Amino acid sequence: MPGERLTVRTTSEIGRFPGAAPPTRVELTIQNEGEKKREEGGCLWWLRKMCPCCCKHPNTTSYDVTDKVEFTKLPTPAAIVDPPKPKPENGEAKETDEGKLSVCSVDLLSSKAGQNRQEHHTDLYHRDELILRRGQTFQIEVELNRPFSTDTDKLYLELKTGSLPLVSKGTHVIIPLVKHLEDERWEAKIVEQNGNKIKLSINSPANAVIGLYELTVTTSSLKGDATTTYTSSKNIVMLFNPWCEEDSVFLDNEEERKEYVLNDTGRIYYGTEKQIGARTWNFGQFHEGILEACLFIMEKSEMPPSGRGDPVNVVRVISAMINAQDDYGVLVGNWSGDYSDGVSPTAWSSSVEILRKYHSTNGTPVSYGQCWVFSGITTTVLRCLGIPSRSVTNFQSAHDTDVSLTTDVYLNENLEPIDYLNRDSVWNFHVWNDCWMARPDLPPGNGGWQAVDATPQETSQGTFRCGPASVNAIRSGHVYLKHDTPFVFAEVNSDKIYWQRNLDGTFKQIYSEKKAVGHCISTKAVGSDKRADITSLYKHEEDSEEERIAVETASRYGSKPDVYSTPVAEDVSVEVKVDGEGPRVGADAQLKILVKNLSSQPRQATIHSQVAVMYYTGVLKGTIKKEQMPVELSPNEEKTIDWVLPYQQYQSQLVDQAAFMLTLCGRVTETKQVLANQTTFRLRTPDITITPIGDAVVGKEMAAKITFTNPLPSTLKGVVFRVEGLGLQEGHEVVVGDVGAHSKVTLTEHFIPSQPGPRKLVASLDCEQLSQVHGVADIVVLEQ
Repeated sequence: MPGERLTVRTTSEIGRFPGAAPPTRVELTIQNEGEKKREEGGCLWWLRKMCPCCCKHPNTTSYDVTDKVEFTKLPTPAAIVDPPKPKPENGEAKETDEGKLSVCSVDLLSSKAGQNRQEHHTDLYHRDELILRRGQTFQIEVELNRPFSTDTDKLYLELKTGSLPLVSKGTHVIIPLVKHLEDERWEAKIVEQNGNKIKLSINSPANAVIGLYELTVTTSSLKGDATTTYTSSKNIVMLFNPWCEEDSVFLDNEEERKEYVLNDTGRIYYGTEKQIGARTWNFGQFHEGILEACLFIMEKSEMPPSGRGDPVNVVRVISAMINAQDDYGVLVGNWSGDYSDGVSPTAWSSSVEILRKYHSTNGTPVSYGQCWVFSGITTTVLRCLGIPSRSVTNFQSAHDTDVSLTTDVYLNENLEPIDYLNRDSVWNFHVWNDCWMARPDLPPGNGGWQAVDATPQETSQGTFRCGPASVNAIRSGHVYLKHDTPFVFAEVNSDKIYWQRNLDGTFKQIYSEKKAVGHCISTKAVGSDKRADITSLYKHEEDSEEERIAVETASRYGSKPDVYSTPVAEDVSVEVKVDGEGPRVGADAQLKILVKNLSSQPRQATIHSQVAVMYYTGVLKGTIKKEQMPVELSPNEEKTIDWVLPYQQYQSQLVDQAAFMLTLCGRVTETKQVLANQTTFRLRTPDITITPIGDAVVGKEMAAKITFTNPLPSTLKGVVFRVEGLGLQEGHEVVVGDVGAHSKVTLTEHFIPSQPGPRKLVASLDCEQLSQVHGVADIVVLEQ
């Protein structure tokens, strides 16, 4: 369909401006459902509050009968059995006893533009609730039925979280009224009094439990008369505080706090070390419904509320809950290539839709994800809760299945891989997360960045989770420190050992690669979309004495502590070169094999090459080409061999990521030196081009033209585009259908920006024949 133009446009009443035209999926039903629930009749609400046993909430079926987390209602603890409060009219209380002090109303001062939200860096969260960070003072206003007197009246606050609040567990907090506030404790002080109104400044400790709190205000006289209790209709949300020096997640750099806590978009890297690709990901931690979803995940995890003040506990639980492997978590992993009953992992470009869908379905796992999706969601949840985090990609990432801290490759007598024995694998890339925190549970020096991985690979203490593991401990080889440090160490710094089968069935070690894994460890740079290489944080320079000491130290704690290769004199080397950005899908793949003779004598060798289609996880689908290449080298000669994989040989064999592994093995005739090399490469896919049209102004309609050209000489079946832009329009699908060979598709999106500032419009393509096709446009939205 060359030249065909598809224009997609729907209208909807979304966000701040009626008539905003994001053609959205029905994510609205999630919010509408929540609004409907909040708008139930006042009488029914009052009856439920006064007599919960008679007017129960309707049950909602779920895996563990965990209710949706909503800001509007927190279960009232049974301990409060005060008589009904007098109802105020026009700001004045109706007194039941002459002179008795009671609360008429409480203003949490929760406006986004107010002092509380601004000072606590929570003004970006979508809802107008009081969202706070621990270890920092905040203010509320209390209206009483008469002026408060410190000589005759008594007042204190209570905060409760969880289903069974206990003072001893820090989940039931009693906040006294004091004359002077002190750090690191719950206290309140009257800072302003005007008639019947008092303004309180409240201090929280930096180790407070995070989550949803209910607030009550209790008043009485100093004589000990009967008390009155007022329960606020709105709840308070407490988060971790990277701005507070006493908080264990404190990050002492404002630009890094902006990047790792406040930035709601980012970049996730994929591909191979020689062909690094990048895609934009919308984390959306401040988006409508995401904070509720994150609190819901914590509730569903059944982690005791008393443990939610420790970021080590929280991160470990989140790493388990993001995958659905054993606890009905957020996302189902799928590496089969069949996503017909869900969404292809490469089609996602945002955490928002996934988290809102999980929450709105009361905890039904969403299908499907792979490592970069698990990482993107983990970044969203941790940043939303206030823990600095980032997505990290490790290229040539080893998967050690037997805790040997080596990656073992088994070859037969002819130096061909023995597939059924090669259980260890090296993924082209693997994406996990770093999160920032102190580690008081470890020896000094192990705080800072911690590796955490939500992709279900191996179990940890019986559950599919990984981390947090100290990056400093990984770098030093201190794999005896918790949590899951050996697994992450093997991913980034294990040796690859080659074994050859003897005629009697035994194996001998013939070669050791010390630089085979852990390359180009990447994350988005602070303050820009550039790639930052953080390999040096995870490992010392390759072949340095420090790096070898770290490997040997780690290996002592593995299942094969005595396996080390015997050094051999190496005067012939073989490596594979990829020109430019590498081969493209739909064309022949061309690489160069460079063989060097470093000696002053001639050398001969026969190189066996074998190329296989490979999932990015390192699992081989099947070999598609084999050949032998005799090589004769003069003294000090370098020879380049052109290697070609024709399109016709791979066109029907492609899997996700369009990846291949080229294995080279051989032996030098004169010295019996073994040559071995494994190189992964991918076929580059085309980008989606997004061109903004018109001025980008809040409340004013604009458009964007999205274009894509099919690179294949065959028809793409069932093409679907996914488009989303935080602050621009809701995420939605555009069904295009079949796209002919080398055809061009053009979509025109119409939408009304709802938020000012720099924004990103992201599009991705979902299609069985192509994956990792995406595009992004930077749009700066001006105020109206």
